[in-house]
Amino acid sequence: MDSAGLTALQDAIRHMHGCEAQWLESVLVTETFEGEIVWDGEVQVFELHGHPSAARGYAWSHVTDGSRRRFFAVLGIGPVRDAVTAVRASIAAEIRK
Repeated sequence: MDSAGLTALQDAIRHMHGCEAQWLESVLVTETFEGEIVWDGEVQVFELHGHPSAARGYAWSHVTDGSRRRFFAVLGIGPVRDAVTAVRASIAAEIRK
């Protein structure tokens, strides 16, 4: 389970996407690129309520500087169909920055 807790992830989804989220499950994801692990952890899967186009959301967080946390909340829209593709979409978005 994400060390920030489910409530913090639900708050992140509400803040980023303006909808409520009900937890469904945790999924372990390990993503590699050219033989190196680029992300390894649990993704929390949520059923979304009140979002106009997404029924599922995927959320996780990680510690950044000191005790600060960075939250990720990816909607299950388009190519994002599960926890693995949510992580991939997040990595791709970071690369484009």
